[in-house]
Amino acid sequence: MYIYNARIDPVTSPVIANGYIRIENGVIAELSEGTPPHISPDDIDADKHTVMPGLIDSHSHIGFIGDGGSVEAEDVNEASDPVTPQLRAIDGLNFMDNCFADAVKCGVTSAVTGVGSTNPIGGSLIAIKTAGRCADEMLIRPAAIKFALGENPKGCYSDRDETPMTRMATAALIREALFTARRYESDLRAAAEDDADMPDFDMKSEALIPLLRREVKAHFHCHRADDIMTAVRISEEFGLDLVLVHCTEGHLISDLLAEKHLCANIGPIICDRGKPELAHATLKNAALLHESGVMISICTDHPEVPVDYLPASAAFCVKAGLPRDEAVRAITINAARITGIDDLTGSLEVGKDADIIMPSGDILDIMSENLLTMINGRIVYRNR
Repeated sequence: MYIYNARIDPVTSPVIANGYIRIENGVIAELSEGTPPHISPDDIDADKHTVMPGLIDSHSHIGFIGDGGSVEAEDVNEASDPVTPQLRAIDGLNFMDNCFADAVKCGVTSAVTGVGSTNPIGGSLIAIKTAGRCADEMLIRPAAIKFALGENPKGCYSDRDETPMTRMATAALIREALFTARRYESDLRAAAEDDADMPDFDMKSEALIPLLRREVKAHFHCHRADDIMTAVRISEEFGLDLVLVHCTEGHLISDLLAEKHLCANIGPIICDRGKPELAHATLKNAALLHESGVMISICTDHPEVPVDYLPASAAFCVKAGLPRDEAVRAITINAARITGIDDLTGSLEVGKDADIIMPSGDILDIMSENLLTMINGRIVYRNR
């Protein structure tokens, strides 16, 4: 299949003013200037519109907090135990949720989704495509273990007079689980080397071993500057591959974060200061972090902000000082890099998945609409 007569913005390389994309077996096989050697009725005439990579929502709960928000539609927080790394997001994803249709309509082709922030260690997050017949088909790969600091764990367990009731206890529970998992892994290795009895099976520690091996990332929910630095401290202690999620007060310590070469998922953007942790929230956060040298992505935290407001969220960051091209990267290639899926998506490159969208104008223009969404080379939305 060809998409031709297109202005092609690969994001990671210069714009092709008039060119075509060849797609084979769901993958981009060619990007070129000019006209394809032959055109068939099944090929797509872009009619000079921009063609670009699908958008990536780098932190959300799509498929875990259902459309309409009823209790029956929520599978996001297992608030019966503050430490639940063994929870697998794929087992909770409602792939039939209406919001996936909203995602593909606006051009979001991939998302990171999973557990919420009630627990200090909540479980896994997964990177998914936003269209598919089942969760297994949508899955790209496991992305992270979700940690949470600050008021959310305190609020949940303080109401029940259980640990954690302070920030110190939240951090202590996280450390205890990581220390236990590290010792468990060491005991497994020693038993295998000495042909000795294996340690008793520990599901929680088993779930944390890929994290300790840096096979998946550590996503830390943190708003306040002190919580951000606690996430940094714990990650350095255990050698974790850290991603700061929300990072609301990151602009207050942006130089420290840049020195450590950290990255952050910024959002939700279109929201109020609805709790004390958001007292220093500002639309300038993304711009100030970028200026300091912190790699950023922009997320919706769906349903805090609906997934189809991802382009608008990036536009608000541009209004507050983030360069326009950097805002586009924050919802495409930088989001892919931070998520760990940039080998597959986030830009238009030969060999990557054909996750492609076609906005009617500038993707960050609130008046633009998406005309076409393609995931893995398959058209999942069309409006022309």
